[in-house]
Amino acid sequence: MAKSSASSTASPRVPDASATPVPSLPATYESALQELEGLVARLESGQLPLDQLLTGYQRGAQLLKFCRDRLEAVETQIKVLEGTELKPWAQA
Repeated sequence: MAKSSASSTASPRVPDASATPVPSLPATYESALQELEGLVARLESGQLPLDQLLTGYQRGAQLLKFCRDRLEAVETQIKVLEGTELKPWAQA
């Protein structure tokens, strides 16, 4: 009696060239900001090859959007707590 193996009859999977792995977003605003600051320093150094510059720029745009979205969410929460108008920050 011959054994049949499903893996021997399946065709090998060819990875999709257009599917590039997307780095996950940081868990916090602070970690996103820290990553963004490091990324900007590397981009400004002028030592990265062109393909890494493009990748870095794209990641930076993603991190910037994440930070702006977080700040906007906090601002919205403050407006809810304080009414419709933001009050000036008074440090004690």
